[in-house]
Amino acid sequence: MKRLSLLLVHLAVIGVMLLSACQPTTPTPSPTAAPATQPPGPAPTATPPPATPTPAVVVYPREETLYTSGTQWGPPSNWNPIQVGTNAMGTIGLCYETLFLYDPLKDEYIPWLAESGRWASDNVYEVKLRQGITWADGQPMTSADVVYTFELGKLEGVYYRPLWDWLEKVEAVDNLTVRFTFKEVRHQEWGNTLYSVAIVPKHAWQGRSPDEIVNGQNLPPLCSGAYVYEAHSEDRVVWKRNDNWWAIKVLGKSVAPRYIVDIVNPSNNVALGLVLKGEVDLSNNFLPGIATLVKGGYGIKTWYDDAPYMLAANTAFLFMNLTKKPMDDPNFRRAMAFAINVDEIVTRVYGNIVQKANPTGLLPVWERFVDQAVVNELGFSYDPNRAKQILAQAGYRDVNGDGFVEAPDGSPIQLKIMVPFGWTDWMEAAKVIASSAQAVGINLQADFPDFGGYWDQLTGGTFDMAINNFGSQMSNTPWTFYFWLFRNPITPKMNDGNYGRYNNPRVFDLVVQLDKVPVGDTAGMKQVISQIQRIQLTDMPAIPLWYNGLWSQWNEAHWTGWPSAAAGAPKYLPCTWRGYWNMTALLMLTELKPVKK
Repeated sequence: MKRLSLLLVHLAVIGVMLLSACQPTTPTPSPTAAPATQPPGPAPTATPPPATPTPAVVVYPREETLYTSGTQWGPPSNWNPIQVGTNAMGTIGLCYETLFLYDPLKDEYIPWLAESGRWASDNVYEVKLRQGITWADGQPMTSADVVYTFELGKLEGVYYRPLWDWLEKVEAVDNLTVRFTFKEVRHQEWGNTLYSVAIVPKHAWQGRSPDEIVNGQNLPPLCSGAYVYEAHSEDRVVWKRNDNWWAIKVLGKSVAPRYIVDIVNPSNNVALGLVLKGEVDLSNNFLPGIATLVKGGYGIKTWYDDAPYMLAANTAFLFMNLTKKPMDDPNFRRAMAFAINVDEIVTRVYGNIVQKANPTGLLPVWERFVDQAVVNELGFSYDPNRAKQILAQAGYRDVNGDGFVEAPDGSPIQLKIMVPFGWTDWMEAAKVIASSAQAVGINLQADFPDFGGYWDQLTGGTFDMAINNFGSQMSNTPWTFYFWLFRNPITPKMNDGNYGRYNNPRVFDLVVQLDKVPVGDTAGMKQVISQIQRIQLTDMPAIPLWYNGLWSQWNEAHWTGWPSAAAGAPKYLPCTWRGYWNMTALLMLTELKPVKK
């Protein structure tokens, strides 16, 4: 799969990766969070950026240049941090920065633009900015910039607009102190917002029209980060190190590469060739056969030296359309869960570079929130005999002798499982699922519409079954995962999750309840999550299949010091996907070292 997926604020714009099922989906920020997998929204209204000197003809010193690929699936079109699903790689993280960073491996917030943040009272949160932060033009960053940025959320089209459903006001107490007063405190969302919303310069933006703010190209961008815009062309964007970056003096941190050249994703074969030749240093593409290359002495490295090679980044689910028979029957859905041979998908389709998902679907970084007692009682694993038994007990029998069961009322069952054409790993996985279902007597056929057809059916509720992972990526909280899985209310178009249209007010209320639990209250979170998992594993509205990897492979020919699981190696996320720079990938750049020739 080539996806990554960033769950963002109530309306995440899941980046459409048109080549293959598991493309990195931009981290869809949570309802007010950072970009991850974002649902394909309408094409940006901004016109293509004006032609600029083609970076391809510029020769950057190789010992100073980091070449990356894996995020951009089309020509760079904007550098606007408001357009979280479409902005050029690095717009948020390299250029625009957030108040905090978040480390999902340690479950820690890292003060960044903010020196600190605290709850001054039950509904008031105060942020203290660092002294000495400047924009690239030398102007100081102040609390006025933070206030201005958050008030932009009142504009139609700004992805964090839902924040204002529960935020009452934001005000500058002094030049470095910002006070947020809430009508209702949603702790989990707020924790996501703190490392997801990028701060913009008021003095450069305040004269812009609402349309320009929301849809403008913002070229060249004026940022506070470690890099400034250098150039772009159809096939790349180039960032140049900001040697006046505030963190050099304030935090004693500096980034190693003088230039970062991000290459627009070519085909899988071309991407693999670029990595093998050392022409791309870090690839965040899904590259088939990577396990063989890691073991074959080709100089390719991954997070782990052995299977699964990659960190787990998001969960692939089988969504079933609960508005259609027999998917409206929990017994049928449970039989499907036992019928699917996920081990075959892991080993044959992926060559063991992915892991089978926990029955709850929660990622390994959230393992502490899995209620094992509930899983032991209600969980599932591949067991075709059990699947047949469940079907028979629920009245599903082969009446006409064709090898496939009919519904309890005698009506035939003819279903399709769809994934987009060209997403080859998902296509093969869908075939395995269809074959598994047929083996227990369910007439299920794989179907491969183009992405537009897939998306229309998925969001419009006309599909039978479909694989999707767009809002399941790692974040600061399992709340983002459940917010996507149980998205409500049910509407004619479900663009941001709950594609099967599972309608359960009790679980919806529990997700809201979870949102209100303070971020540090692990026991309180577990108590709510346990209830959600019991409902989830009883009703089985969607089936967790496998964890997609944080596709990351690098060549050490030109740069060393990469983060990995190896003893003594840095433990940051080696990923350029949108939303991941502010989940420690930026810190990766402070550890890299050029190879001396």
